[in-house]
Amino acid sequence: MAWPGEDSNVRPDLLIVGGGLAGGLLALRLAETRPELDWRLVEAGPRLGGNHTWSFHEPDLTAPQHAWIEPLVAHRWPGYEVRFPKRQRHLGSGYASISAERFHEVLSARLPAERLLLGREVLRLQDDGVVFADGYTLAAGAVIDARGPRPDPALWLGYQKFLGQEVRLVRPHGLAEPIVMDATVDQLDGYRFVYSLPLAPDRLLIEDTYYADGESLPAERLRQHLADYARQQGWEIAEVLREEQGVLPITLGGDLDRYWDNVTAGAPIGLAAGLFHPTTGYSLPEAVRLAEHLAAQPLTSSARLRDSLRQYAQGRWQQQGFFRLLNRMLFLAGRPEHRVRVMQRFYGLGEPLIQRFYAGRLTAFDRLRILSGKPPVPLKPALDAALARPPQSKEAP
Repeated sequence: MAWPGEDSNVRPDLLIVGGGLAGGLLALRLAETRPELDWRLVEAGPRLGGNHTWSFHEPDLTAPQHAWIEPLVAHRWPGYEVRFPKRQRHLGSGYASISAERFHEVLSARLPAERLLLGREVLRLQDDGVVFADGYTLAAGAVIDARGPRPDPALWLGYQKFLGQEVRLVRPHGLAEPIVMDATVDQLDGYRFVYSLPLAPDRLLIEDTYYADGESLPAERLRQHLADYARQQGWEIAEVLREEQGVLPITLGGDLDRYWDNVTAGAPIGLAAGLFHPTTGYSLPEAVRLAEHLAAQPLTSSARLRDSLRQYAQGRWQQQGFFRLLNRMLFLAGRPEHRVRVMQRFYGLGEPLIQRFYAGRLTAFDRLRILSGKPPVPLKPALDAALARPPQSKEAP
C-alpha cells in the first residue's frame, strides 16, 4: 500500500529513518545546505529527540560547527569539575548540553512540517524505501538508518550504562558548573561515577553511570543510588521531573568489515555505524561531522551511500585504534572496581591533552604521554589487555 500522506507519484530522494541525534542533525544540515533535495525524516515516536540529553566539550567542535548547532544548545557552562578519591580538579574548557525538548522545538520550527513523519514506526528498511508497521510503503531513492545502536557479534564491546533523573530541589543546589565525573562513590559493577548538570538554581540532571562488562540495567537499584547521592550532597528532592536511561557501546575491538557486510538494506549512520567516541561514548561531535560529510554527498542511491559510509567509518575506525587499546586496558587489565584508578590518573594530565582526547584528535606525543609513567594497573595485565583479541576470534582489534 502506498503511504497515504503522499501522492502516489511522489518519490523522495532520501528517507532518514530515526529522528534522534544523528538523523535530526542530518535533516537540519540538509535543510540549510541542500534546498534542491527532497527528503523525509521518519520517527516512530511522537517527538524528535526522544528522551535524551546530549553533551559536548567546547573544543570538540570548530567555530563553524558551533555556529550551525547553536540554536539547539539548551545550556552552556564555562567549565566543569571532576572528583576522584585522590584527585579533585576544575577544568576551564567550556561544556554544553542539548536537551531533547530543545532539539524537538528547534527542528520542528526549522524543518518543513510536510517532511516530518512522526509517529510512524518502520517495520522494514529496503534500499528503495521503507515498509511501515501498518503495512504502508514509501519509496525513495536512498534510505538512511539512524535508529540507534545495532547489536552485532562482529564487534567486541564493553558498555557504558546509565540512569538519570531530572529533579527539582527544595532549595538551590549551589552548583555553578557541571560535575562531569564524581567517582568518589562506591565502585560497583565496574567504573562508576555520578554526573550532575545544573539546569537551573533548583533543578539538576543527575546520572548514575557505569563502565561495565554487562548490559543489565537494574533501574530500581540505580534510582536508590541517585536518591542516596542527592542526600549525601545535601540536595533535598522535591520532585522527579523526568527520567532517562541507556546502555551505550564502548568498543574494545572487532571486525568492522564483517560488521558492514551484515548491513543488507539502507545506509546506517550514528551509533548504528559505530560513529561515536570509542572511550567516552559521546556521540554529538561525530554526528555533527557526519552530517556535514553527508550533506556534501550525492545521496541518490542506498547502495552507493552505504559504500561511501563504509569507507568513512573505516577511516574513523583506523584513526581510533588507540582509543580501543585504552578501552581494553580499562576493561581487562585489572579488577572492575579498580578501573577508577585509570581515570583518576588520566585526569592528572594537562588540560590541552584532555581536550584533544575528548575531541578525538590526539597527537603522537599525547599517546606517548598517556601511556608513560607508572601505570595505574599492573604492567603485565596491561600489556596482555593491549594485545588481547576478541573472545573466540582471531580478528585484529
